Amino acid sequence: ALTTMLPAVPSLLMCLWLCCSFDELYYGQFVSLYVKRLFFIDDSGPPLGHMVLALGGFDGNFVWNRIGAEYSSNVPVFSLRAIPALAGAFCVPLGYQVMVELGCSHLTALGAALLLLLENALITQSRFMLLESSLIFFLLLAVVSYLRFRNNSGVSCWGWLVLSGVSCACAVGVKYMGLFTHLLLLSLAAVHTWRLIGDRTLGNTNGCRLSLLCLQMTVAVQVFARCLALVVLPVLLYLAFFFIHLNLLYRSGPHDQMMSSAFQASLEGGLSRITQGQPLEVAYGSQVTLRSVSSQPVPCWLHSHKANYPIRYENGRGSSHQQQVTCYPFKDVNNWWIVKDPGRQDLAVSSPPRTVKHGDIVQLLHGMTSRFLNTHDVAAPMSPHSQEVSGYIDFNVSMPAQNLWKVDIVNRESDRAVWKTIVSEVRLVHVNTSAVLKLSGQSLPEWGFRQLEVVGDKLSKGYQPSGLWNVEEHRYGRSQEQKERELELHSPTHIDVSHNLTFMAKFLELQVRSMLTMRNEETEHKYSSSPLEWVTMDTNIVYWIHPSSNAQIHLIGNAVTWTLSNLGLVLFAVLFVWHLLRHQRRSLDVSKDAWRQFAEAGAVCGGGWLVNYLPFFMMEKTLFLYHYLPALTFKILLLPVVLEHLHTHILRSPSQRRVLEGTVLAALAAVYLCYRALSPVTYGQPELNSTQLASLRWRESWDILLRRH
Repeated sequence: ALTTMLPAVPSLLMCLWLCCSFDELYYGQFVSLYVKRLFFIDDSGPPLGHMVLALGGFDGNFVWNRIGAEYSSNVPVFSLRAIPALAGAFCVPLGYQVMVELGCSHLTALGAALLLLLENALITQSRFMLLESSLIFFLLLAVVSYLRFRNNSGVSCWGWLVLSGVSCACAVGVKYMGLFTHLLLLSLAAVHTWRLIGDRTLGNTNGCRLSLLCLQMTVAVQVFARCLALVVLPVLLYLAFFFIHLNLLYRSGPHDQMMSSAFQASLEGGLSRITQGQPLEVAYGSQVTLRSVSSQPVPCWLHSHKANYPIRYENGRGSSHQQQVTCYPFKDVNNWWIVKDPGRQDLAVSSPPRTVKHGDIVQLLHGMTSRFLNTHDVAAPMSPHSQEVSGYIDFNVSMPAQNLWKVDIVNRESDRAVWKTIVSEVRLVHVNTSAVLKLSGQSLPEWGFRQLEVVGDKLSKGYQPSGLWNVEEHRYGRSQEQKERELELHSPTHIDVSHNLTFMAKFLELQVRSMLTMRNEETEHKYSSSPLEWVTMDTNIVYWIHPSSNAQIHLIGNAVTWTLSNLGLVLFAVLFVWHLLRHQRRSLDVSKDAWRQFAEAGAVCGGGWLVNYLPFFMMEKTLFLYHYLPALTFKILLLPVVLEHLHTHILRSPSQRRVLEGTVLAALAAVYLCYRALSPVTYGQPELNSTQLASLRWRESWDILLRRH
């Protein structure tokens, strides 16, 4: 089966002259950021895949701004594409080995390898700087390793179990969707372990019966080893991938604003450059900017400006007509506030500074307008169930100031914790009404400059990120005069400050941000598609087009293979239900061993298709045809299983078997002919004329691009 890898070599060489294609633009940017040590977030997967691509020896000096842009001489195209190509090539013998470990004949395994080898979509995906071929490689390696462990005994079998756990970790480390197959293997391991516990032959060693204690110890070791290799080891490796990732990307990068202030301050440059030397402990007289903890992926800061709420809103409701308070998503001088002691008039920090602690009462004075942060029993403009938050103006209309706020440090270590810059997450609780200062999630109309609404919410209880704030920029005020205060707002002072995040804190935050980014990423794309379109391949993706000719590369699968694999899936379901019904009526058409082999092969291959396909129906993100490739791989492997079961256990007469054999040979010939027909848009050569390209548009929904001369 190793000889089936040979076509990958010319496949790789033929792609050297190509320009930047489709998602290479996306991953190439990440490789450049790795080389330059700049922090980034990729919502599609953990860092292992990008780190492997970064091993290609690229210096990072290429502008990834256009699909089809010609690579410059400093871009090592061969080395960047070599790892995905080799991973795709090794998937073929791994598919062969999966069949062997499932108990299929070598002839059946060879048929499965040929189907994978002649699958145009898998070939196309493995020829570029993309991650799917690496993902499929690790998934198949994990399955093969686990099956080898289960089918063998002795000391060497434990090495296969460890390799299975490592492969699962690597699959999840390449893309999050690798977790689905990992969970499938864990389920299979749980079933096998349950059978092991009830295996009465386990206690027999060389004809001698082990004691009950020894038997229990043997079972305990077996269970512990599986947990260690398939659960603990993958978790530790997953953490290790992120540990390396975060240590490599230590500089401020393009995605800083998606992270918390504490995370940003841990990066070299960016916010750390701005906040370097600022005071750590907030004191009375401190000048601060307050960033909302929940404002992701776009940050925003507590803000006010010289504009009042309208006297009446569009629906006729009245307001206090006091100064607007909002959350503004840009750095601005109007984001600065002064922390004032309600019992004193001075706005300067005393010497020594009097720090603000958990439970203390403060006032927040807006630096540029000298208005106190206020809330009262007036309905908020966009959220009438909550209170309006304003900068207090005394209109002498019997609306007294209510501007006292209690500092509630949520992540405190003790009840006398000091309010600290960046690291403290604080709730500001209004003293008079017990309302919590928070974002409502609404945007104000034009009169509010489309800024985010800030409200006082009496219903906020417990940990709600929308009601949490942290001090991002901080300096000690040194003047009580307004003009001097304005000058200080433009010229920050610097005092030593240190705030370091632990690796686990950064790791957990990065997981949350990645999940939030993935959830908010739902957008339209010309080549996006739904999971229902994948099964029948109603869609394709144009990966590359020659700038002056009809040469082009598409992600299009082998139509014959896709159709046959769909048929194999249906046949498996019918046979499985038929056998269950026959077993229920005590009609045993096949032996126990044959039934167990068929069921296990279905669990691995059919289950692999299910767990890699069904979750996409619940994902709120932009989906493409290449997301189906892991599921497709398992579905292709299911087809030879069904055919061998039919040939060996269902068809009784030699004539029926000969008909099936002839049908299989004809199907393989059709698979090859389809592969040959689509190869010009798989490899990008030979160039076809417009008529020939039009003849490849087998479905109206396929986007085959024609350039008429």
